[in-house]
Amino acid sequence: MGNIIRLESISQLNALFQQTAPKHPLISVVDFSKIEKHEKIEEIKLTCGFYSVMFKNHCANKLKYGKEYYDFQEGTLMCIAPNQIITIENNANSENADIVGWGLFFHPDLIRGTSLGNKIKEYTFFSYEVNEALHLSDKEKQTLWDCVDKLENELSENIDLHSQTLITSNIELLLNYCARYYDRQFITRKKVNTNLLTKFETILNSYFNSNDQQYKKLPSVKYFAELLFLSPNYLSDLLKKETGKTAQEYLHYYLIEEAKNNLLNTNDPINEIAFNLGFEYPQYFSKLFKSKTGMTPLAYRNMN
Repeated sequence: MGNIIRLESISQLNALFQQTAPKHPLISVVDFSKIEKHEKIEEIKLTCGFYSVMFKNHCANKLKYGKEYYDFQEGTLMCIAPNQIITIENNANSENADIVGWGLFFHPDLIRGTSLGNKIKEYTFFSYEVNEALHLSDKEKQTLWDCVDKLENELSENIDLHSQTLITSNIELLLNYCARYYDRQFITRKKVNTNLLTKFETILNSYFNSNDQQYKKLPSVKYFAELLFLSPNYLSDLLKKETGKTAQEYLHYYLIEEAKNNLLNTNDPINEIAFNLGFEYPQYFSKLFKSKTGMTPLAYRNMN
């Protein structure tokens, strides 16, 4: 296992891919069909200081992102935020299929201070796991390719006062299409999503019904996401589409409902109820309860 290669600049990325110097220091569009295969490479670990959006129809090497290997099936898109580790392993049994596709790589400095920079965190799919990749139709693939083509054309122009605005606007357009297509994917996978929500509810109920002392703490979105083999952002977005609540909002809703039941059906002190729900500090429980119901736990108990 080799050391992790840290790519800080777009120029370093192009050099690794054996491409010509980027036309713009903060962004590059790479044609994967023009990248030579490196049969002798056993394993490369990469971490990049920039955003990556990649579309490929086939991968001659095994690509590992997070805990799983990524399978570039026909028409899949992968989005990776800065500072994530990607592992590329040589696949000796790989077929010599033609590799087509593209990669868009842009540095955070490119979008800093722009409208895209202000909303980049809203594109939560940059933190999705491998198995949550976007599967595109032919029409969707063409739409994204048109966006990339416009970017390439703009990058071929001389840099002027309008360059950053036009480049970032085209990136934002591409990401907005990705967001639309992810929404479509949530809908078309409704049966799978329903099963995931059922599992989530089961795990959530087990969490609070357990008498094990290790569960005497507030549950986190990450905890449930890992049990469901999802990323926290994907779980949150899935719940938002299906229930109208993010994962954090859903957990708060569950906590408040449990609290209401305990307040009305037991004589336990409020501090003890807070502890049993996982709150380390009772005042935080009271603050959350009031923010969600408009009254303190004691006022709610006395009202009923």
